[in-house]
Amino acid sequence: MGHPGTTRRRVLAVTGVAAAGLLTGCSGERSDGGTRASVTGAREKAARAEAALRLRTSAASQALVTQYDAVLAMHPTLRTRLAPLRDQAAQHATALAPASTASPAPSAPAAVSAVASDADEALKSLAAAEQRTSDAQLAALATAPPELARLLASVAASNAGHAFLLGGGA
Repeated sequence: MGHPGTTRRRVLAVTGVAAAGLLTGCSGERSDGGTRASVTGAREKAARAEAALRLRTSAASQALVTQYDAVLAMHPTLRTRLAPLRDQAAQHATALAPASTASPAPSAPAAVSAVASDADEALKSLAAAEQRTSDAQLAALATAPPELARLLASVAASNAGHAFLLGGGA
């Protein structure tokens, strides 16, 4: 036997349907495509921000390559030890570069700190440069989109590993 009249379930059902109807009417979509334009604008802004972030992080890796080259020029006996690490830094610069940039090149030449005449001191300064680059890549994670964030995390881990191998973590 059913209850005649209004029940709590009917009131809740009607209220839910009415609320859904009101929310659908307030979706913010305009018939002139205004929402589509704002979404497109947001995507373009995000793409520009990602390209700028890629340019900065690629330039940091390229500066590290320049530092490796300076140490190798001063201490050619370290080539066997440093060449694989330098090549990985170059690969990082390429991987981080914006898609529209064929080869990463910083807008200004990277400043290279003076290379110590002592090989051990040169390795320590290179380890410090690797660690600074790792820290910069980690800091960039906060504003990076997911795919780039994963790449930056990998690059930062690699740089930290290089710093350790160069004697900065021992």
